[in-house]
Amino acid sequence: MSGSSPQAVVERALGLSRSSSCMVLVRERSTANLRWAGSSLTTNGVARGRTVTVIALTDGPSGTAVGVVARSGLRDDELEELVRAAEAASESALPSEEAAPLLGPAEAGAGGDWDAPAATTGVDVFSAAAAGLGRAFRASADSGRLHYGYAEHTVESVFLGTSTGVRLRHDQPTGTIEVNTRGSSAEGADPRSAWVGRATRDFTDVDPDALDAELARRAEWARTPVELPAGRYETILPPTAVADMMVPMYFDSGARDASEGRSAFSDGEGGVRIGERIAGLPLTLLSDPARPGLECAPFVVADAPGRDVSAFDNGLPLRRTEWISKGVLSALGQTRATAARLGTPPAGFVDNLVLEQEGVTGGTDDLVASTERGLLLTCLWYIRMVDPQTMLLTGLTRDGVYLIEDGRITGAVNNFRFNESPVGLLERATEAGAPVPALSREMGDYFPRTAMPPLRIPDFNMSTVSKAS
Repeated sequence: MSGSSPQAVVERALGLSRSSSCMVLVRERSTANLRWAGSSLTTNGVARGRTVTVIALTDGPSGTAVGVVARSGLRDDELEELVRAAEAASESALPSEEAAPLLGPAEAGAGGDWDAPAATTGVDVFSAAAAGLGRAFRASADSGRLHYGYAEHTVESVFLGTSTGVRLRHDQPTGTIEVNTRGSSAEGADPRSAWVGRATRDFTDVDPDALDAELARRAEWARTPVELPAGRYETILPPTAVADMMVPMYFDSGARDASEGRSAFSDGEGGVRIGERIAGLPLTLLSDPARPGLECAPFVVADAPGRDVSAFDNGLPLRRTEWISKGVLSALGQTRATAARLGTPPAGFVDNLVLEQEGVTGGTDDLVASTERGLLLTCLWYIRMVDPQTMLLTGLTRDGVYLIEDGRITGAVNNFRFNESPVGLLERATEAGAPVPALSREMGDYFPRTAMPPLRIPDFNMSTVSKAS
């Protein structure tokens, strides 16, 4: 791999460029991980890597064409070949619909210290968490429970340079921990498993003892199996399950798709639903690069032109944005090019998401305690889009559906396939709690920075019984 610093790679690539304009992204990635099975640590490891992306722009009479080429493990003597490959791709491409003038330094956002070395991580980041896992393994041995799981910490430093003089850098720490517990049927415990997960920046806020206490509680609930048919049930979605539904909605909330009638945010008449009430409760869905605990890049970083995020917007400042304001749709993600076509302000997608209702308190246990009869649905998986125009999703329940009777959990229920739209859930939700950091079981690998409340849904659609476990 290149022995040059990422900053030097950016400068040399820009210096080699012969295209009309050029952008260079260098991503330095440092990763550490732990894995355990059968209540015993099995592996740990560290890795480092670099990816260099060159985005060459060729201006022509019909517009600006784009060529994008990225390579990992690039040697210094291969950099010119990469630049020429991007230029060749640009010269053979059609003009881009997302073309817009590149930002200059005065228009771009603020980044970190450009000259500092790339940030790194190592297995020592797990020191306190690993000790806590050891305590959990020992404490659960007598109960016949076994633990399985994975923890990972990544620090990615991205360096952005453009031929218009922009130089921006951001360091993003990202950590996740996921723990499953499963009882041994030979020892009389129910073999159904339970899952908990957390996202973190540095593992200092991860409490393995608390995670294990929640798993132990769910394992106790699972001792009483309950079979229920498909149907619509009053359902409490804890924050992790709410994240499972809200993240796909966020990914599909682009203004361009909505304006072309392709999404649930289309008004059916060639426009978008901005200004319409879409949530029954006064819920606010927002993104904020400076949100404590969920901090992320304060400027656009994109590898290629796209419908919702475009390399032409690289460096564009990102700020606190309310997508839904007290139940009313107030913004959709869009590039500068789309915004110009629609006559609305650009709104760049931010790498975090928060759902909250002002003034509410209480958590999942409070919603359970006020439920006469219903289900607690802890996490979802294998979520897939069925109908983009209604944002109907289908998927399966996993690792914990529990029956609530008279404010108490009385047993573990069989799994279901569900059919629900996150937009429909917002319309029908009747109660919310306070938001807390929440790791989506399905989407957490791609989008871990979320804070969600628990929600009460009066008629969640469990469409069929599932044999999945």
